Amino acid sequence: MQSHSLKITDFSLEAGVCLPEIDIVFHTSPRAYRQGDRVVWVTHALTANSDAEDWWPEMVGPGRFIDTERDFVVCVNILGSAYGSSGPRTTDPQTGRPYMLSFPLVTIRDIVRTLEAVRMHLGIRQVDLLVGSSIGGFQAVEWAVSCPDVIRNAVFIATSARVTPWISAGMEAQRMALEADPSFCAQQNLDGGADGLRCARAQGLISYRSYEGYCLTQAEDDEDCLFAGRAASYERYQGEKLVNRGFDAYSYRILTYEVDSHNVGRNRGGVAAALSRIKAHTLVVNITTDGLFPPEEGREWAANIPDCKYECISSQFGHDGFLLETQQLTELISPYLNKV
Repeated sequence: MQSHSLKITDFSLEAGVCLPEIDIVFHTSPRAYRQGDRVVWVTHALTANSDAEDWWPEMVGPGRFIDTERDFVVCVNILGSAYGSSGPRTTDPQTGRPYMLSFPLVTIRDIVRTLEAVRMHLGIRQVDLLVGSSIGGFQAVEWAVSCPDVIRNAVFIATSARVTPWISAGMEAQRMALEADPSFCAQQNLDGGADGLRCARAQGLISYRSYEGYCLTQAEDDEDCLFAGRAASYERYQGEKLVNRGFDAYSYRILTYEVDSHNVGRNRGGVAAALSRIKAHTLVVNITTDGLFPPEEGREWAANIPDCKYECISSQFGHDGFLLETQQLTELISPYLNKV
């Protein structure tokens, strides 16, 4: 996919702060948009980026199910991320230093306004298929509610219409891990909080996977070992991996608050009333072992969308099944892609 950047001036955040200027990084199919192109828009999860081929290679790319040559594919890097869009890494014009902890809090609705800005910048009138998973699903649901005439078909995977106390508790626990690292609070440089970030990522990973998945992939090779260590080693590896990817603790903190902001029913008369505004042909997909977004929750909120089908896929890998169970997802999403 091809990288682009859009500059937006005087961007007012829902929390009341106005940023004089923001940059939004996004990726598209490697050609210009042409009127009449089928538009497939992918919204990304917490620590992913706008190059959907990078983190969803079995689903997105030339010749893949979401074909970047056949269709015009778009993915936007979320505001506050460490991967190009404005966030804590951005230089504060008042201090000449990165914002770090002073970057203002961002909501899912703020992010959706950047999606709309990119859509209008590209000259796209309607999105033929919108696909979002996890926090990407938060964006997708909010966009379908706030701009119902823009989204023709929508697929919401492993997500919800409102953040739950269970998820918010996990976000706070991960922020506590960041805050326990003295270098995070010191704000001397963007490497601050790296140890806290490793810990926060390890905490988060447990919620992304499942009991079944850990037992399948992280069981000890030696049944008689004195101390179990394989899963522990895996946790440390995943924490180190995120730090080595260039992610920073300050961006991670902002992202956790974005998760906490999600509520499509805020100032709209509640979740059910908000979801009733969606005009898209909609598919809601849960995962059997997802501890963050359990199937019973998905069935409940999906019932409030006028034209909606609900499905639940089987996986041993918990929430991360949305990244791994590509064959099941392809079969379910195909009718919505072919409705266009």
